[in-house]
Amino acid sequence: MCGITGTPGTGKSSVSEELRRRGHPVHTVTETTGRYVLERDEGRDTLVIDVDRWVEEFVPVEGFIEGHIAHFLPCDKIVVLRCRPDVLRERLRSRGYLPAKIEENVEAEALDVILVETLEEQDPAAVLEIDTTFLSPAETADRIEGFVQGRVPPSHGTIDWSEFLGVPA
Repeated sequence: MCGITGTPGTGKSSVSEELRRRGHPVHTVTETTGRYVLERDEGRDTLVIDVDRWVEEFVPVEGFIEGHIAHFLPCDKIVVLRCRPDVLRERLRSRGYLPAKIEENVEAEALDVILVETLEEQDPAAVLEIDTTFLSPAETADRIEGFVQGRVPPSHGTIDWSEFLGVPA
């Protein structure tokens, strides 16, 4: 099982659709978390998931599992999608995210939150970080397929977007 994770807006859904189009089985975190929802956090416009119980009871799937918390699952390999914070801000704005939610996600991306969590949960030798800022879903899918097939080596920690911290919208 290969996880595809990243901050909202980094391209997980788009690349997953491309992988499906290529014949790969792709499952979404959303498909598996329904019974683990504890509450809706209206202030943050998000669902609160019992992640520990979800992970404990998760039955591994064949293929890919995609979602911004996929890195908590026991994956054989995991891909962390990244996007430059100023571009991410525009992507989230175009989706109609609330301003506070946009800034929360932009800050998380600039601070490498998903990458750090991934490296705490997974074997670093099984992690690939991809900057999707200017890649198409097809180009991103090519890199993911190469990683899963062993043609693209694991790589992470080379992206630094700290310069975007505190940059006004």
